[in-house]
This record gives sequence, structure tokens and C-alpha cells, in this order.
Amino acid sequence: MKQFLPSLALALGLLASTIPAHAEEGHGLMASGSSVRDQAALQRGAKLFFNYCVGCHSLKYLRYSRIGDDLGLSQQEVMQNFDLTGARFDDPVISPMPSESAATWFGKAPPDLSLEVSAKGADWVYTYLNSFYLDPHSPIGWNNTALPNAAMPFPLWELQGTQTAVMKSGSSDEVEKLQLAHQGKLTPEQFQQATRDLTSFLQYASEPAALQREHYGIWVVLFLALFTLLAYVLKKEYWKDVH
Repeated sequence: MKQFLPSLALALGLLASTIPAHAEEGHGLMASGSSVRDQAALQRGAKLFFNYCVGCHSLKYLRYSRIGDDLGLSQQEVMQNFDLTGARFDDPVISPMPSESAATWFGKAPPDLSLEVSAKGADWVYTYLNSFYLDPHSPIGWNNTALPNAAMPFPLWELQGTQTAVMKSGSSDEVEKLQLAHQGKLTPEQFQQATRDLTSFLQYASEPAALQREHYGIWVVLFLALFTLLAYVLKKEYWKDVH
């Protein structure tokens, strides 16, 4: 039995590893609370992405058809609500903005967001979306505490409104906190939910197979645990007469 316990512990450890941990992804970041298991949140996040983000940013590793399958949407719903470029249902999500023009307008082409959450973490993306503020010294009029001097203007300003920065005492460039100067279409709580939904969708876009992988992973690990038990019983039967 002692030989069986380490194997069982290993199997249970692998099982636990298939469950995503909501650990702090960096100092000073806001906890996103995002989840790829909430299909309604993913649908709302997709709507926000295609309304406010796809004009500049692509999801080149994600196809419209995959979005429909995973988010429970029909082909007609996907193409009516999300297709802004005349793409086909099986095409990847590509921004209509020409990269050469974008580089001229913004200094560099806006990045593809397919792997943004995988690269920086959901908490970072959520914090970034909530950290824009008006900056009269910036060429684009906006700045961001999570990514200072970012070249991107704030795409969600009409939803959140405008924030201003309160600087630390004696400093002209260190932000102590942000405060809402003018509220947009959403209350602060509603805006936080909206950015949480958008983060959830980008988290899904970074690994569309996550739910499927976790589902299969749990069954595989349970099979391994059962197989280990059966192998141990078989070993005891074979070796019972060996002294």
C-alpha cells in the first residue's frame, strides 16, 4: 500500500494542475475575475471586442466559425454581428485597418491580440483597460498607468467616461491614483463588468481549447488514478507467493 500512495498523490497533483489558479499575476494589478467558463460573459466580451477593438486589432489565430461553435452562436448571428470586413465564416478575424497606415498613424501597427492574455496575463489586461486617463502632455491626449506612454488612445472612453490622474506629492510624473472626472454611458461598476467580459473573451481567444482541454484532462487523470490502483492490485496478486 505504501508504494501505491505516491502514485495516487502524483495523480491527484496532476488533477489539481488542470484546474486554473487565480493567482496574483503581478504587483499592483487589479484582479480581473475573468472566466472562460461563463458563456454569457464571453458573448458580451465578443460584442465589445468587435464594436471597439477589431477596427485596429486582429485575432489572426481565431476563426469566426470557432467563435460561433464555442460561444453558442449560429453562423448568421456571428456574421451579422461580428463581420465588418466581408470575411467568410471560416476566415480568421483580421482587422480592416491596413498595417502600413496604422504604422503611420500610431508610430507602429497595433498588435494582434490573439495571445495577449497568454503573454501578459488576464489581470494585466484588465488593469490596462481600467487605467487610461487624460494627459494633455501626451501626443494622443491619453496615457495609461499600466503601460505609460502607450501609443493607443482609449477606445472605451464613451463607456467609462474620462479619468484624470492625481500625482504623488512633489512629483510631476508619478501617478498616485486615478479619479473619474466625467462618467460615460456606464456606471463604474458596469464598466468594470464590461472590461471583465472583454478580458474573458481575450482570455478565451488566447486558448480557445482551454475548456475542452480541462474537461479531457480531468478524465485522463482520473483514468490514470484508477489504472494505478488496478496495477497495484495486480502486482499484489502476482507477488503474493514471492518471498
